[in-house]
Amino acid sequence: MTDAVDEVLARVRGEVAARADRLWDMARMLHSDPEYAFEEHRAAALLCGELEWAGFKVQRDVAGLPTAFTARSGTRPRPAVALMLEYDALPGLGHACGHNLIAAAGLGAALAARAVLDRDAGTVWAIGTPAEEGGGGKVAETDAGVFDDIDAALMFHPGVHSWQWAPLTAQAQYRVGFHGRSAHPTGNPTEGIDALAALIQLFNTLAVIGRRLPEGSHVQGIVTDGGRATNIVPEYAEGLFGLRAVTTAALEDLAGELLTCAQGVARATGTTVTVERATPRYEHFRNSTVLSARFARHLAAAGISVTPPEPGVYLGSSDVGNVSGRVPAIHPFVAIMEEDGSDHTLEFAVAAGSERGRQVMLAAAEALACTAVEVLLRPELRDEAWEHHDRASVRSGDTVSRRGQSTVVSRRAGGTR
Repeated sequence: MTDAVDEVLARVRGEVAARADRLWDMARMLHSDPEYAFEEHRAAALLCGELEWAGFKVQRDVAGLPTAFTARSGTRPRPAVALMLEYDALPGLGHACGHNLIAAAGLGAALAARAVLDRDAGTVWAIGTPAEEGGGGKVAETDAGVFDDIDAALMFHPGVHSWQWAPLTAQAQYRVGFHGRSAHPTGNPTEGIDALAALIQLFNTLAVIGRRLPEGSHVQGIVTDGGRATNIVPEYAEGLFGLRAVTTAALEDLAGELLTCAQGVARATGTTVTVERATPRYEHFRNSTVLSARFARHLAAAGISVTPPEPGVYLGSSDVGNVSGRVPAIHPFVAIMEEDGSDHTLEFAVAAGSERGRQVMLAAAEALACTAVEVLLRPELRDEAWEHHDRASVRSGDTVSRRGQSTVVSRRAGGTR
């Protein structure tokens, strides 16, 4: 038997179809004019203008970020659902991660959901999230409380797999600097304390540790400062190390190992060492199986099936992990090229502007809109999603608190609140 919610859902496809050409125009405009982390001024203006024209209340410069924004529509603050829009590109490669399609799909979903809903059904949010590829706009937004009064945060990502959810690891970069003493390597070699030799020893130590790290964890480093001349013992050397782990807790353990190793090398070499985090911490992604299953069902109605991810395969890291620690969230992948391809390539950038990319974007917009509508109109679905989120949070050691109509989990880098 068809209920009232099903009748609303049946109207979503027509709303997306009516906007299909305009949404593809938006995706193509973003694709042809790539902008990079925290510099996406034209992209943000384009998206904000479209949302304002549709009647959304837009706030720019969110969380102190000039290219971040929120747009909301609805007379009741809760329940609330957010569509997340990414729109930064990769230097030298343009939209080789397909963020132009993410922005267009999120925009289309927000517009379609708002069009089929009564204004008192709750609030539809479109949240502009800059610098996913480096800088972590969602980290700043999460810490600023942008997602605190949201019941679900939804997005999709184009890829080379069609997977129901994203196996995304926790990630952070650390800068390690060794301080020694300069000297002439021939004239007075015993007076020197070689900072570069200490840094090289740290690389060797980490290589040994890397052989016993658990699945999904690794350390990858580069030398960013190795000295100035071959006839001077380097008094300073610096490396940048990228750490990844399957969970945020495991990432913190790995960071502790890096610090222990760096301090041990400093003692052994007579140097001093500084270790500092160089980037925002991306937490691991916590999938809302309740909501990702709904998305998968709606996407199947558009003729695209998604499966669980392949065990043991990880697709990188994203600041959406920080959002997923606060609210139920989804981040499915939908293929726009074959599995023998790869994102972050020129070929993927071409695919992000292809006819297949267009079809996937529109199907994802429809599925996201339907999922958003269900979040707002089915209280039992919201309750189930929050219950699952809270259970997962307790298992991972997060702190659970009540806020508004729903249970939320608030996390910050370095602690909970």
